[in-house]
Amino acid sequence: MAIGIGRRQFISALGGATMAWPLSARAQQTGKLPTIGVLGSDLAVWNPWTAVFVQQLHELGWIEGRTIAIEYRWSEGRPERYAEIAAEFVRLKVDVIVTAGQAVLAVKQATSVIPIVFAAASDPVGSGYVASLVRPGGNVTGLSLEATDLAGKRLGLLREVLPGLARLAILANVGNPGNVLEMGEVAAAARTLGLEVARLEIRRAEDIAPTFEALKSGIGALYVCMDLLLNVNRIRINTLALFARLPTMTGFREYVEAGALMSYGANFPDLFRRAGFLVDKILRGTKTADIPVEQPNKFDLVINLTTAKVLDLTIPHNLLVLADEVIE
Repeated sequence: MAIGIGRRQFISALGGATMAWPLSARAQQTGKLPTIGVLGSDLAVWNPWTAVFVQQLHELGWIEGRTIAIEYRWSEGRPERYAEIAAEFVRLKVDVIVTAGQAVLAVKQATSVIPIVFAAASDPVGSGYVASLVRPGGNVTGLSLEATDLAGKRLGLLREVLPGLARLAILANVGNPGNVLEMGEVAAAARTLGLEVARLEIRRAEDIAPTFEALKSGIGALYVCMDLLLNVNRIRINTLALFARLPTMTGFREYVEAGALMSYGANFPDLFRRAGFLVDKILRGTKTADIPVEQPNKFDLVINLTTAKVLDLTIPHNLLVLADEVIE
């Protein structure tokens, strides 16, 4: 019996070695480890997400510094740096680039050869990142946020807290194609609810404060589109919104932790965990074009009760029961 078990273990180990052999052989031939380039907005926002991503890779047999190398680059909330960083990754000849949101387009324009995995994108097809969700084609695949599809759901939640809401402001980075689509979807959903809409369009962090200063009176709430530039500046946005006494709804839980009223959207740590599976497939030889774009399967509703009290709002009990997290 002991001999049989040992033999099975040997065969299993041999199978694992065979599976990883092409990458090990390539690493020996090129003299470098398979390298992943990570392009994100900033370390503070991305650190919890990349930690989950790296842990998932570890569980799949990839150990940073031993069997893979990871190069991290941060735009620090400056979208103009995306193209510069993408060009650097091309020069470094990384094996896969992992990014999200607006940066996907810059990376795609920099290379049609290096596989690109987006851990989160608002509307991958509408933004032109992939040909279709089932058959992405080209060198890009990843995970969709379903941000535009969730616009109506978010407004519905907002109306439960603000049944008398009549005018809504929508803040978006119009330099991000996904944000333009989301803004349109939110505006359409708002019209079906009989709401008037004010569009607040920015392209740079410097545009945020003047946009709020130009905001007309009578606005009852603020919807912040899902964008990494806006997320980096979430404290500034929330400070200005609270000063204007505007309840804020978004898709990023980080906004709520920074003072927004509510968020409802895909769970980002789960998206980055699943991105680890996609990168594993690519490193083991699967063509990017053959890997379908995945949809989120875990969504979170987060409510900030402290902000609600500051704004003199009462959160309905049914929402508190539904919430995945309540910040007090």
